[in-house]
Parts: sequence; C-alpha cells; structure tokens
Amino acid sequence: MTKRGLLIVVSGFAGCGKGTLMKRLIEEYEEYALSVSMTTRLPRPGEVHGREYFFVSREKFEQEIETDGLIEYATYVENYYGTPKAYVEEQRSAGKNVVLEIEVQGALKVKERFPDAVLVFVLPPNAEELYKRLKNRGTETEDVIRKRMRRAAEEVDVIEKYDYILINDEVEEGVRKLHSLIEAARSMPGRNEELIEAIRDGLSRL
Repeated sequence: MTKRGLLIVVSGFAGCGKGTLMKRLIEEYEEYALSVSMTTRLPRPGEVHGREYFFVSREKFEQEIETDGLIEYATYVENYYGTPKAYVEEQRSAGKNVVLEIEVQGALKVKERFPDAVLVFVLPPNAEELYKRLKNRGTETEDVIRKRMRRAAEEVDVIEKYDYILINDEVEEGVRKLHSLIEAARSMPGRNEELIEAIRDGLSRL
C-alpha cells in the first residue's frame, strides 16, 4: 500500500527566493510534486501558463471559488491566488509530497482544513538583503517594491504559527535543509499511526 504523501506549505516574503528553492527541490528529489497555483495577476516575462501559475481572469477565478474547486484562496496586492484541489489530492494519493508555495493567509487556511499539513516559512538573512533581492529582480517599480516591503512587515507577525523557519542564504544548502525538515516531519509518530499499530499488533502476538 502506497503511503499517502504529505501536504507541505511553503511561504515567505516576496523576493526571499522561495520559488527557486521549490524548483530545485523538485529537480533533486523525485518524491515531491509542486502544486501549480491559480492567479489573476499578469504573467511576468518568461512565465508560462500552467508552469509557474495558471493565469486566469477574475471571472474564471470566482467561478472556481463558487464550485469549491480550490483548497484555499486569498488576495495579495489586489490579485487572487489559490490552490486547485484536484491535482493536490491526486498526487498525495500517489505517495508524492505535494508542495504548495502560497502566502500566509492561504497557508493558515490550509492548516485549518488540513491539520496534518507542514508549514515552512522561508526568510532572507536580513531585511536589507530582502530589499536588494527585490530591486535586483528588475520586474517591479520602486512603489511596488515598497508595497512588498510593507507587506513583509505585516507577514512577520504570523511566523510563529508555522512549524519551521528556513533561512535562504545559499540555494543548494537551503534545498538540503528543506528536504531534511520534511523528512523529519514524515517521521513524527502522529504521521505514522498505521505503522505503529502494526508493530504493536505484531508484538502482542509474540
């Protein structure tokens, strides 16, 4: 019997590098599947529909809300973001650990609906480095960067609700640390009740 995969929720400030971490995690470890989120924001240069996000209209997104087709959804900088339900369930049933890269509102909603979800918050080494990374992306105006910095100042207040934090300083080391955190979460007794019960039954028969 295939062991059901974990639901991993990764959040972090815009510009902290969480997207790069997720991409490398999927490339290096075959037991993960990355959930593709749906959004109403416009694609950035180089982004492809169905790869980085499902880019949809506001009307289409609100239809998915009405038909309960999303695990969670939230608004961020005036756009909708959400997680399609069907793909996540399919991958977990196949034994894959499904990684959701979503912002804090959505992450806490997932934790409410799925208490066994593992929440990881990715942090930059410091606030100055966060600003530098946002600036170096070259995709946003100074006004938008300032909005993202203000949003980060709000998000920092909920970090204690996450299971783990991860400092993303160097990508390869960050990927290894993230994998180790998830492996530790898989080994918790509460996530291995069937195995424990099987051993308990076996011992009682000896």
